Parts: sequence; C-alpha cells; structure tokens
Amino acid sequence: MFAKIAVAHRFPAVSSTALRAAYSTSRVDGSTAQSKEFSKKERAHEDQYARQHEAEQLKKLREQIEKKKEELAQLEQEHSEIAGKQ
Repeated sequence: MFAKIAVAHRFPAVSSTALRAAYSTSRVDGSTAQSKEFSKKERAHEDQYARQHEAEQLKKLREQIEKKKEELAQLEQEHSEIAGKQ
C-alpha cells in the first residue's frame, strides 16, 4: 500500500491531453507528408524514375531499329543478287 502512495506521489496523474500538449510541435500528425519539402523530394524521385524508365525504353527501341536496319540491308542484298542473275 505504501508503494502505491509513493508512486502516486512521484508521478502525479496527468491527463493524456496535457501530455500531448506538452510534447506536441507546431505540426499535426501527417504534416510531414503534406509539407512542401517532402512533396518536392517525392516529385523529384518520381521524375527520376520516369526519366530512367523512358531512357530504358528508348534504348530498347534503338536496338530494335538497328536490328531492323540490318535485316533490311540483308534483304536488299538478297534482292540485288536475285535481280542481278536475271
């Protein structure tokens, strides 16, 4: 019983509202995600991902174009050989 009184004396009852007020800052919950700096950083990451993805797609398309050019050159050579025989 004495222990309960001693604990209650050292740590008086404080409402949770008072604790929140004592430890709160000017920001509210979730305000970091809504801040301008966070939005700018997030947008920059998204833009970087989009540029990288587009660069990869362009690289693949260029490779496909080069393959088609080689195929076309091969077909033109075969055509000229066949036309030369006639």
